[in-house]
Amino acid sequence: MSDALVSPTVAAVAGAASLVLLGTAIRKLRPTETQPGDERIVPLMGVMGAFVFAAQMINFAIPGTGSSGHLIGGILLAAILGPWSGVLTLSSVLLLQCLLFADGGLLALGCNILNMAVLSCLVAYPLIFQPLMRAEASPVRIFTASILAATAGLGLGALAVTAETEASGITALPFGRFLLFMLPIHLAIGLCEGAATGAVLCAVRRYRPELLVDIRRQGTAGKHRTNRALAVIALAALLIGSSFSWLASSQPDGLEWSIERLTGMAEIETPDNTAHRTAATLQETTAALPDYNTSLAGLVGCGAILLVAWGGSRLLRTGHRDG
Repeated sequence: MSDALVSPTVAAVAGAASLVLLGTAIRKLRPTETQPGDERIVPLMGVMGAFVFAAQMINFAIPGTGSSGHLIGGILLAAILGPWSGVLTLSSVLLLQCLLFADGGLLALGCNILNMAVLSCLVAYPLIFQPLMRAEASPVRIFTASILAATAGLGLGALAVTAETEASGITALPFGRFLLFMLPIHLAIGLCEGAATGAVLCAVRRYRPELLVDIRRQGTAGKHRTNRALAVIALAALLIGSSFSWLASSQPDGLEWSIERLTGMAEIETPDNTAHRTAATLQETTAALPDYNTSLAGLVGCGAILLVAWGGSRLLRTGHRDG
């Protein structure tokens, strides 16, 4: 979402809710006496965050619509990292996209975290994906769970965007018609995301099952084997990130497409008030690579996420020793 869709009040409520949930995720990540923690989780969060960041930069065309979509990655992250680590990782990706690349509004950041990270990792994953899975799930079951969960997550996100826009009351977008465009196009994107998620999870289960959260918690995966898997994922993220500009569709994404169908324009003019001006000024200050305006943007983003994960891993180890 851009800031043009969100009022300061809605932004404040969504931001506060997001902060509470992210604070909970951070607390669950820290080791305790009863829960020693997984020393590999932060590096794994880093490489998976870089992989999802790179994948999100590739917009794929939705046939017959004139629109495009991109992966969210919430179900994939939750299946590998667990729901709370997944929501923290995806939120970090959204924060980096917002601050470094001006992708998504700064005022709307809380809404974007709720719509994309929370609804997929903390709602669709535990309520739909997990109940459908089994210890020795077949590829058909993995694909079914992935498609249903991803489609539900995207549908809930589309509904949330429409509701937040309506609650903000700063646009002329009619709720019913806006939702009528948003839901079908995002359900189509969800089907594509679910198929891609199922393919990745089937490959992980076959070749690197130690990466999956349930198996990793059993402590049966060797450290060196896991390190090799982390290196492979990091390399894949860098390769995808370096080629995004050649693979991405130029068609408008689902939200832009829906707005264009209603207004004739893909973007809405941002309101001229103090909150929106301040957010825009701050974002202009932090956005070193606005709109991914260099072929190196993918590599820079992946590198930034890996660097943050490395720093987080060091802090986590230091805190564990001090405790």
